[in-house]
Amino acid sequence: VVLTDQFNPLMRVDFEMKNSMSVVAEVRADRALSLSFDNNLLTEINGKEYTVGLGYRFKDVKFVTNIGGEKQRLKGDLNLKADVTLRDNITIIRNLDLDNNQITSGQNLLSVKFTADYALSKSLNALFFYDHSFSQFAVSTAFPQTTINTGFTLRYNFGN
Repeated sequence: VVLTDQFNPLMRVDFEMKNSMSVVAEVRADRALSLSFDNNLLTEINGKEYTVGLGYRFKDVKFVTNIGGEKQRLKGDLNLKADVTLRDNITIIRNLDLDNNQITSGQNLLSVKFTADYALSKSLNALFFYDHSFSQFAVSTAFPQTTINTGFTLRYNFGN
C-alpha cells in the first residue's frame, strides 16, 4: 500500500512592485508512505522546501554590438533574479511490531540560483544562469556534496 501527497506549493507569495522589483516566497511539502505487510514496515519519506527570491527588471537597456560587421543598437529589458532554496528530505523506516524507528537516508540541500535574462530582439532571448547547490546528508556514511551549474542559453521564439 502506497500513499503519496504533495503540496506543490503549499503557500506562495509572488508579486512585482511598481519600481520593477519582484519578490517570491514559497513553501512546498511532500510525503510518501509505503506499508509492507510482509515484514510489517512502514517507510516514510518526508520533504519540505522553502524558497525566497528577489528580482529586478531594468527597462530599455541599450547595447551596441558589432555582429555581422555592422554596428547595431539593441534595446531590451534586462531581468535579474536570485533565489535561495532550503530543502530537507528524510526517510524513516518504522517497524510496526517493535518500537524501532530508523533514519535510513535524507539530506539538507541549500541551493543558490541566479539568472540574468535579456531580450536581444522580439524573438531572440539570451539567458545567463548560475546554480550552486550544497548537500549535507542525514546518514554519516555519505559525504557532503557541492554542485555548480552555469552557462548561457539562447532562445528563439518562432511564434508571435
